[in-house]
Amino acid sequence: MTMCVFCEIINGNIPSTKVYEDDMMLAFKDLNPVAPVHFLCVPKKHIESANDVDELNSVYVKHIFEKIPEIAKSQGISSYRIINNCGSDAGQTVMHLHFHVIGGVELGEKLI
Repeated sequence: MTMCVFCEIINGNIPSTKVYEDDMMLAFKDLNPVAPVHFLCVPKKHIESANDVDELNSVYVKHIFEKIPEIAKSQGISSYRIINNCGSDAGQTVMHLHFHVIGGVELGEKLI
């Protein structure tokens, strides 16, 4: 099986600008930010997309959502948007579950 780019980042084979890491997740700055603060949260276990979350791996998603407020605060924001793209038609370009956390600017109500 070929490693995905996020697995390579998690394994340290591709550099990233880490903002948080523990045994279950990694958060790092997005290479193409859409706001002053834009980081990704990825589980260290490879889960392809939100469609693949189940009772065995949902603990990773729970952990990520418990940590996002702490990570956001460390990045200087308390108001932010969390985005997950599920599948290629929705804009998922890396097939490893991840959550975009964006903020640092007024985002407004419109999503697209």
